[in-house]
Amino acid sequence: MKKILLLNGGKAFAHSAGQYNATLHQAANETLTAAGFEVRTTEIDAGYDVQQEVEKILWADALIYQMPGWWMGAPWTVKKYLDEVFTAGHGSLYANDGRTRSDASQKYGSGGLLQGKRYMISATWNAPQQAFDDPSDFFAGKGVDAVYLPFHKANEFLGLQGLPTFLCVDVMKRPQVEADVERYRRHLGEVFGFSV
Repeated sequence: MKKILLLNGGKAFAHSAGQYNATLHQAANETLTAAGFEVRTTEIDAGYDVQQEVEKILWADALIYQMPGWWMGAPWTVKKYLDEVFTAGHGSLYANDGRTRSDASQKYGSGGLLQGKRYMISATWNAPQQAFDDPSDFFAGKGVDAVYLPFHKANEFLGLQGLPTFLCVDVMKRPQVEADVERYRRHLGEVFGFSV
């Protein structure tokens, strides 16, 4: 995996300036570039050409989604990106839903054309870690990846395989920007196989 597409889904909205996500997005760009990866980027909120994004996804070995957790999932701008770009990728990102009328054994979601490619979520949340991990807390101990199940499935529909999620917590009440950046650099090194 030497070609990485970094998708920054941070957004200035209400009381959020999108800076935490911009900082992590930039750290990923610098870290991966320094490690010898080819990197392309998209700032989703700045606008994008849908067909160019399809081409970027086809080019990439891995996608990294940088985004805040908004109302228990991806921001609407990131969901819009998936809706527009993935739909435009019919025939190149995915062939169909995987099923055929002539072969009922084919499974739904098996028509993706991006087998061998990967994706990763890097997310920032105001929620503390225990909200995800504690069975008596808000997410009932299900973990962050259960919160993102529809997002994971949208990527898996294309044939992409998930890489370990990176999570920054308590980013509004107890921000740890420098520590989170260092943890992220180490995470990228572990996931993509290089020393930081």
